[in-house]
Amino acid sequence: MVQVSVPEIEKTTRSALITHGADDFVAAEVARAVAVAESVGNRICGLYYVESYCQQLRTGRVNGTVTPLVSTPRPGLVQVDAKFGFAQPAFTRGLPDALDAARACGVATLAVAHAHTCTSLGFFTEQIARGGMVGIGFTNASPIVAAPGGKTRVIGTNPIAFSVPDGQGGVAMQFDQSTTTVALGKITMAKAAGTRIPEGWAVDADGNPTTDPEAALGGSLVSMGGYKGWGFGLMGEILAAGMTGGVLSRDVKPLKAPEGPPHDLGQYYILIDPSASPDFGERLHALAAAASVDEGARMPGQGKVPQDVVAVDDAVWAMLKRFADG
Repeated sequence: MVQVSVPEIEKTTRSALITHGADDFVAAEVARAVAVAESVGNRICGLYYVESYCQQLRTGRVNGTVTPLVSTPRPGLVQVDAKFGFAQPAFTRGLPDALDAARACGVATLAVAHAHTCTSLGFFTEQIARGGMVGIGFTNASPIVAAPGGKTRVIGTNPIAFSVPDGQGGVAMQFDQSTTTVALGKITMAKAAGTRIPEGWAVDADGNPTTDPEAALGGSLVSMGGYKGWGFGLMGEILAAGMTGGVLSRDVKPLKAPEGPPHDLGQYYILIDPSASPDFGERLHALAAAASVDEGARMPGQGKVPQDVVAVDDAVWAMLKRFADG
C-alpha cells in the first residue's frame, strides 16, 4: 500500500479522465466525487471505478464532453438531461435550481436522466443537506437482484440515500445504502481476492444460497430483510426510471464493461425545506441526543471524519498514474 493525499488523488484522477477524453469541467466533477469517496473509506465508489471510467470514455460508452441540459417545467420540478454523460456534472448543473425551487415551494424534486452510474448516492444528498435541505436520493443499476423466492434478475442494488442538514451548513445525519444485503462491489472484490462471501449475501443461478462469489455473480444478490428490502428496491426503481426517463435496471448492461450502450440511468432526488416546520431543529437535536445516550451509539453519519491521506493499493495507484500520463 502507498500513502497518498486526497488532493493528489483528485488531481491525478482528473488528469486521467482528461487524458481519456473528458473535458475539464466534467473531469473535475467526477474526480471530486472519487476523492471524497476515498477520503471516507468508500473504496467501492472511489478509485475502484476510475479504470472503467477511462475505458468507457475511450470507447464512447460515456460521453465526457456533453453539457447537461437543465429545465424547470414546473415550479417544484427540476429536470436535467445528462445526455449520456457522467451523473456528477449533471447534478452540479441542476442543484442550484433545485435548491431555489425547494426554498420557494417547500418541497422540490431533481430528476437526472440519461446518466452514467452515480456510484456514491450519498455524495449527492450530502450536497443537498449542505445547501440547507433534507435530501433523499434514489437510483437504479444493472440487474442483479431477483424477487425473494425467485432467480430471475429484475432490479439493481438500487441504493437509497438520506441526508439531513444541521442548520449550520453541515450534515446532522446521513446514510447511503443499497437495498440489497451487500453492495455488488463487495462481491466482485471478494472474487478478485479469492475469498468466500458470507451466507445470506447472494444466491446462485438456481436460487440456492451460496458463499462462492463467482456463483453469486452468476446468480443474484439478496434484498436486505427479504420482502422489505425488495419493496424499497422496487420503490427506487420506479422513481429512478419512471420519474426520470431512464431505463429499467433489466435493460442496463454491466456497469463496468468497457464497451456497450450508455448506462442511461436515472437519479431522482427529493429536496425538503426544514424551515417549513418551526420545530424541526429542536426535534432533530432531541433525537440526536437520544440516539447518542449509550456509549458507542450515534446517528448515522456522525463521527465520520474525512482523511487527508489514505492508503491506496500500489497496483491501483500505478495504474492511475499510467492513465494520467496517457
